[in-house]
Amino acid sequence: MAESSKNLQQETELDEVDRKIIAELQTNGRITNAELAERVGVAASTCIARVRSLVSRRVITGFTASVDPRAMGLGLQVLVSVTVRSGARQRIRELSEEIAALPEVMQLFFLGGDEDFIIHLAARDADHVRDFVIEHLSAHPAVSSTRTSIVFSHFQNPVRSE
Repeated sequence: MAESSKNLQQETELDEVDRKIIAELQTNGRITNAELAERVGVAASTCIARVRSLVSRRVITGFTASVDPRAMGLGLQVLVSVTVRSGARQRIRELSEEIAALPEVMQLFFLGGDEDFIIHLAARDADHVRDFVIEHLSAHPAVSSTRTSIVFSHFQNPVRSE
């Protein structure tokens, strides 16, 4: 194993308490430290130290609020597959940064395979999706093609360790 991989693995090794803390925080990121400590069976001081360690080691990369896009007037979700022109590969980083900065973009995936990106987009309606694709993708000189799929349902499971 390469030295850097070995160091990374040592830095992110998780014990049973770490895994319990992560599971509880994935379920409820607003849980108080006292309640979290009680649920995982450690002292509050130990719990806060563990959470801080998980954050400093970048095991926990942030705390966010999950917002229902419909409550924001964005009732339609779509996945837009994007293929970059073969002569524009050097523009992939630029394109991904431009796309990721757009407010409608919920998630952006850079892929290996037939498509280069999948964009998870929240939009008001079909016209909003059409305008997004035309203005930001079809008109972009690096984009070869797009394909849009409507999302009927979306399920998200937290990362679970064995």
